[in-house]
Amino acid sequence: MSKKRGLSLEEKRDKMLEVFYDSQSFFQLKDLEKLGPKKGVISQSVKDVIQSLVDDDLVFKDKIGTSVYFWSLPSRAGNQLRQVRARLDTDIAALKKRESELESKLESTKEGREDSDERNAALLELNAMEKKHRELQEEINKYADNDPAVYESMRNATRVAHESANRWTDNIFALQKWISKKFPEARDKLEELYKEVGITEDFDYVE
Repeated sequence: MSKKRGLSLEEKRDKMLEVFYDSQSFFQLKDLEKLGPKKGVISQSVKDVIQSLVDDDLVFKDKIGTSVYFWSLPSRAGNQLRQVRARLDTDIAALKKRESELESKLESTKEGREDSDERNAALLELNAMEKKHRELQEEINKYADNDPAVYESMRNATRVAHESANRWTDNIFALQKWISKKFPEARDKLEELYKEVGITEDFDYVE
């Protein structure tokens, strides 16, 4: 007979979040170490699991006198995820605007020439990012159920969207490099073009 598989870190995080969401109360670490085993999380690992949730702003702590208390309310976690999503909306809108303006300005340089591999790859990345954005919106719509598993899924989706935005930035840089190399005679004009479409010297990856 096979041994029962232990919980993964993500599963332990979900279980400990359930402790907070079910009670919507405040706990000391010693209390959580007693409640953890009831959710299948051994007491020895509760401290590390709680710290990982604190690091991700899913659980909050404060010191009152000599005691440290932990808490997590679904409404506050939801507000934080909405703020992350709003920042992503802004970043995606800015990237789409830059992509559209750059393609419009560079139309004359593409006449009579085949599309580059870099541009095709950039368009594929944009489509993937838009798809991930739609998926993130669908996850947020499910958030009203206050399901800890949904919260974790949304956090992962946010990370993927952030990475996709930075990959799209990579493609913009690659497209600029390809144009400069392929059409060196237009290099001086490209600097003016970048300025017109809002690509400045401080254009960089999303933090």
